[in-house]
Amino acid sequence: METKQEKGNLIHKKLKFRKLKKAPPGSAPGIITAPEGSLKPVVRLLSFNADVLTLAEVKTLTELRAELEKNPSMVQWIDIRGLGDKLFYEELADMFSIHRLEIEDVLSGHQRPKVEESEGHMFITSRMLIYNHDAEIRDEQVTFFLFPDKVISIHDCQDELFQPVKERLSQNRGIIRKSDASYLGYALMDAVVDNYFPFLERLGNFLDDLEDKLLDAPDRYSLQNIQASKRRLILFRRIAWSEREKLNDILRTPSPLFSDVSRRYLRDTYDHTIQVMDIIDSYREITASLMDIYLSSVSNKLNQVMKFLTVISTIFIPLTFIVGLYGMNFVYFDEATGKQMPLNMPELHHPLGYVSVWGVMIAMVLMMIYYFYKKGWLGER
Repeated sequence: METKQEKGNLIHKKLKFRKLKKAPPGSAPGIITAPEGSLKPVVRLLSFNADVLTLAEVKTLTELRAELEKNPSMVQWIDIRGLGDKLFYEELADMFSIHRLEIEDVLSGHQRPKVEESEGHMFITSRMLIYNHDAEIRDEQVTFFLFPDKVISIHDCQDELFQPVKERLSQNRGIIRKSDASYLGYALMDAVVDNYFPFLERLGNFLDDLEDKLLDAPDRYSLQNIQASKRRLILFRRIAWSEREKLNDILRTPSPLFSDVSRRYLRDTYDHTIQVMDIIDSYREITASLMDIYLSSVSNKLNQVMKFLTVISTIFIPLTFIVGLYGMNFVYFDEATGKQMPLNMPELHHPLGYVSVWGVMIAMVLMMIYYFYKKGWLGER
């Protein structure tokens, strides 16, 4: 269960894209370069059928080849974490007859979701949202190579991205252990899409809280939060839209690598991407309305302040006039001759003059406050 602090932190964290060094303009295509700061590859091999599941962690491609030859009749999932070894991926390309351009896309880390079918395999890229403990969001590229009897997944993240799929394999839930490699490929792509919904849920909860705050007491962070939400939705829509088009390409293009059963399940994943797009569009409209609410709330708050200041000023205007009038100090008697001056202020020497002026001013203040209250200018009655 998320706390309010975690919801607030979500919007203050920028959606980070890994800034990877690209080849200089004009470079020859197919150059394989390991990204700086990437992890060294760690390879896990899962081989399974309806009755057996084996897990092996290998250190070299030679060991991987030997493990693959042990169970040639099983469906095999090669999960590779880490992009930080150029020689490893050159050997991987030779081992599975993968084109160097595809390996270049794998190591670039900035490819949009897409699908390309080559001779003997299908090359698929996806993008997954990763959450840190401090609510930071990262956008990670995940790559799949789908073969008739095996799937290779590659990413550069320390987190276990496909733990639900591995649990289904280990517990033999559903039909995943009874199906072919294309169904495993579907399950991995479905896990990527399902990962979008927690992000949308957290963002939706935050937008609801932000709307309540804007109606009650907008502060100087409100506008920053609205703009951060809009930026997140724009970036996320770009990812989700590309993911939807990729799945649509797979469904529209006949391929022996995808069975009819897997295609039927993949349509459900495609429907999920449409649902994601609908939610994103609705959130974009909500975010646009939040800007209107913010401007209205700030304007209303300013009007309340101006009304209060106007009431205060209106009360003090007659008081200022009175004290200014008697501040002229025109005496009623000429102090030199003792002669009476009837057109001057007789109240200056009246024994109750000071008290009388205070009484008049207090009475005026009370009458004006009562009048403003009856008019509803002092707030709700």
